[in-house]
Amino acid sequence: MLVRSVWFYVVLFVSTILIGSLAILTATITRQSDLAHLCARLWGNVNLWAAGVKVEVHGLERIDAASSFVYAANHQSWFDIFAILGKLPVQFRWLAKAELFQLFMLGPAMRASGYIPIDRSDRRKAFESIRLAAQRIREGTSVVIFPEGTRSLDGVLQEFKKGGFMLALQSQHPIVPISISGSFQILPKRGSWRIHPGRVHMTIGTAIPTEGLTTRDRDALMHQVREAIRAHLTVSEGGILPDIAA
Repeated sequence: MLVRSVWFYVVLFVSTILIGSLAILTATITRQSDLAHLCARLWGNVNLWAAGVKVEVHGLERIDAASSFVYAANHQSWFDIFAILGKLPVQFRWLAKAELFQLFMLGPAMRASGYIPIDRSDRRKAFESIRLAAQRIREGTSVVIFPEGTRSLDGVLQEFKKGGFMLALQSQHPIVPISISGSFQILPKRGSWRIHPGRVHMTIGTAIPTEGLTTRDRDALMHQVREAIRAHLTVSEGGILPDIAA
């Protein structure tokens, strides 16, 4: 486990520099972010491989690659990011914490890939980020959000924040729930830096329409999406499936 962990962090560091540089270079030359996002997909798969993490994806048949959506996933671990990047086979952009865009190499690569920073400490800037993300969706590019806002400390599904649902309501495009089960055991948010190789289950749910909904429907929409995510989590993750399923 120690050797695996050291190997993973070495690969993470090297791949972030090399693939991040490739994403920036690609976006600069082509003036498009689609190819840069493919670099990010490679980065996700490389780091899943380095950690010895297998991702089983369920429900891919529910994805309509010709349409754009708000994808909403629960957040247990860093490995949720790698899993979604590597295994969600559509062009999408993250709506992500502004602090991530300050990180060495990762931040510039995220900007090159067209990802959208959201500064939750500044209400005006946050609303502007949501407006920009809604515009991207209407133009045909999906956006991925973590409605919990941050990783769970204990792996249990947390309460949802409202921003991502305002995004869905503004865009009037459907929300697709993504349930990620088992990633907390790979690398919890606190307690250890060691990687525990294992298996993650990622389930793509049925799209939930938002057309015609207004801010008055926001709380009901949040509940519906949260229950759709919960349906594919285990009991210990705040869901309904037997824990052995993870």
